[in-house]
Amino acid sequence: MPELHSVYRHREFGDHLTTLADYERAGGYLGLKEALALSPDDVLYAFHRSGLRGRGGAGFPMGRKASFLPKDTGKPTYVVCNADESEPGTFKDREIIEHNPFQLIEGISIASFAVGCERAYIYIRGEYEHQARVLDAAIAEAREAGRLGPDALGPGRPLDITVYRGAGAYICGEETALLESLEGKRGQPRLKPPFPAVAGLYGCPTLINNVETLAALPPIMHRGPDWYAAMGNEKSPGTKLFSVSGHVLNPGNFEVVLGETTLRELIYDMAGGLRPGREVKAVWPGGSSVPVIGADSLDVALDYEALNGVGTFLGSGGCIVMDDSGCIVRASWRLAQFYRHESCGKCTPCREGTGWLANILGRMVHGEGRGDEDIRLLESLFGRISGRTLCPLADGAVMPVQSALELFRDEFVRVAHEGSPRPVPMTEAPVG
Repeated sequence: MPELHSVYRHREFGDHLTTLADYERAGGYLGLKEALALSPDDVLYAFHRSGLRGRGGAGFPMGRKASFLPKDTGKPTYVVCNADESEPGTFKDREIIEHNPFQLIEGISIASFAVGCERAYIYIRGEYEHQARVLDAAIAEAREAGRLGPDALGPGRPLDITVYRGAGAYICGEETALLESLEGKRGQPRLKPPFPAVAGLYGCPTLINNVETLAALPPIMHRGPDWYAAMGNEKSPGTKLFSVSGHVLNPGNFEVVLGETTLRELIYDMAGGLRPGREVKAVWPGGSSVPVIGADSLDVALDYEALNGVGTFLGSGGCIVMDDSGCIVRASWRLAQFYRHESCGKCTPCREGTGWLANILGRMVHGEGRGDEDIRLLESLFGRISGRTLCPLADGAVMPVQSALELFRDEFVRVAHEGSPRPVPMTEAPVG
């Protein structure tokens, strides 16, 4: 493979690597070959050395997570790929699956060899019907070629992968709710501990990682963990896919080396910038559930620590951009509506609190606000919802609203008294 920063091979070899022959010509399965020449413990150590952090949102070190799985329990060990890409503003995993499914399959194979898994699962969101068909076809082709099956990881070392389609619930992106759904139960979070590494799928040791994380393993094993760790910085090594949407002229997925690109460069140099005459007003850099930041933070480096330093999170990399034509209160209301709808209802602070957030913001937007009383009521809700539930959905509902109120308080006060005019579509709005 050419010495490029790209970790996702379809960007190096064309738009589609959807057949096994094309993938192998592009250097596919060389990473698995390198892994099989090592011991499982050595492969786990390679994960550690690479510094790869989970790309699903939490950013937890992948190697450390895999090392938590106990050995010799007498139970099967499972690897589960979280392809329930439901965070608003995030669509990177969909592109990996659609254009390069075998890199994901190879990554699952490497992870399975490292932890001793013989049966892996890909939990994919129900709306990804086309992507699920792509995966089914790729898995069938891999089985026919012996890449999956009784000797997939060497003589007598089986591995097979099953694709399981969800039913469109945002909450199933949370690990334990995903496992509940995968077991055929209602998708609601579990009480932790025990954590999935110890008692996951069917009460067995389970490694759960998202698509982007697992797809990074083949080039890491082929080129070496030190190659990957040399990109970026010590705490945020490697590359990251950012899904850029909103008020930009060239929305899409862009791969950057962590720490070497700023948010301004991502928006203006890669995503085409804004319409003439418009300026950035607000950005949600890691998906809709992270704190929003303003235009004064555009020169922040895109890595975990730098974004934390300006009060937000890298998250899933779903970068949503709003220009100065948008209303931050209306945007906050739309997000609150989403989280109210997607709350599973298991925890009272989330079930009731997300409804209160949506209702208060809704009446403010529609000119029915109660002025400063609504602002005070919003502020009193934040501490009653955040940090009081089994999963982070409630925190994700609160953070964008709370941060928006802190940054754009004057706009919230104005809307609470006057309402918010309905926005003009981007294709029709005047500029300059």
